[in-house]
Amino acid sequence: MDQITTTAGPGVPQPMKLPAAHPPVKTGRVGVLLVNLGTPDGTDYWPMRRYLKEFLSDRRVIETPRAIWWPILNLIVLTTRPKKSGAAYASIWNRELDESPLRTFTRSQGDKLATRLAAMPNVTVDWAMRYGKPSIAEKLDALKAAGCDRLLIFPLYPQYAAATTATVNDKVFEHLMKQRWQPAVRTVPPYHDDPAYVDAIAASIERHLATLDFAPDVVLASYHGVPQSYFRKGDPYHCHCHKTTRLVRERLGWDESRLKVTFQSRFGPEEWLQPYTDKTLEALPGEGVKKVAVINPGFSADCLETLEEIAEEGKESFLHAGGERFTHIPCLNDGMLGMDVIETVVRRELMGWI
Repeated sequence: MDQITTTAGPGVPQPMKLPAAHPPVKTGRVGVLLVNLGTPDGTDYWPMRRYLKEFLSDRRVIETPRAIWWPILNLIVLTTRPKKSGAAYASIWNRELDESPLRTFTRSQGDKLATRLAAMPNVTVDWAMRYGKPSIAEKLDALKAAGCDRLLIFPLYPQYAAATTATVNDKVFEHLMKQRWQPAVRTVPPYHDDPAYVDAIAASIERHLATLDFAPDVVLASYHGVPQSYFRKGDPYHCHCHKTTRLVRERLGWDESRLKVTFQSRFGPEEWLQPYTDKTLEALPGEGVKKVAVINPGFSADCLETLEEIAEEGKESFLHAGGERFTHIPCLNDGMLGMDVIETVVRRELMGWI
C-alpha cells in the first residue's frame, strides 16, 4: 500500500494508507496565489497583439455588446494599438531580464512572501497574471500538483472593481469548474481601508517627499479609471478610491487641497470617472500650481500606467503646460512597506487554516 501525507492539525503531518492501485495523491498543503493584471511577453507587434486581444476580449473589462465591440476590436484596435502600446512598453522594459517591470515586481513579491512565511511549512506561495503568462490556470494546476487542497487567491488590487478583482476570481473559478476534486477557496477582499495599507501609502509619501529639494504644492492620488457607466451599475471602485485617499489624508494630517483624487488611463469615447489625471496636470500650472507629485495608490506595483503614463507622459504634459517641478512617487512594489501590507493581509486571511 502507498502512503500520502495529510495535515490532521496545525502543521502536524499524518500518514494515510491508500490501496495499491489508488491514483497518486498529494494533499494537506495551503496555496497562496498572488495575481496581478498581466503583461505581454515582448514589445513587438505579435506579443502585444496577443496580450491586448486577451485583455480587451474580457467581458468584465469591455462591457460593450459583442456585436458592436468585436468588429472594432479585431478590425481597428488590434490593427493599430499593438505598435503604439509596444513603443510605450519599450520605454520602461526591464532589459536585463527581458520582461515588463510588472512581471519583475510580482515575481519578487511572491518570492519575498514565501520567505516571510517560511515558518509555515505547509504553505506554498506562487504568483500569476490575469492576462499573459504565467496564467492563473497553469499556476492553479501547479498548486494542486503540489498538494494544495486549500487556496487563498489574492488579487493585488486594493480597491475592488469588476474589471480587476472580479475578473481574477472569475478566471479562478472558471478553471476550477474543470476539476473533479476542487480545493477549498478563499479570495482576499478589498483592502482599500486596511490600516496597514493606509499607513504604508502615507509613509511612502512622507519618505519620498523627504528626499526632494522642493515641496510639492499638490499631491495627486491618481487611480486607474473606469467608465462612468460601471459606477452607475453599482461598482464600488469610485467609493473605495475616495475612501483610501481620505484615510491617507487623515493619516498625514492634510486637507483636500493638498491631496487630490484623479483618474487616468481612459480608453474609448465613453465618459470615465473624473477628474482626469492628464487634464488636471495640464490645468494646474494655470492655477498657480507649479510643483506637483503624483502617487498611484491603486497599483500594487509599478507598471506601464505608472512608469510611462504618469512618470513620463504626465511629467511632460505638466512641464509643457508651465509647471516647474514634477515627481512620481513609486508604488509600494516589493519594498519593505509593500511586503508588510501583503504579509499582513495574507496572514489574516489564512487564519483558521494555519
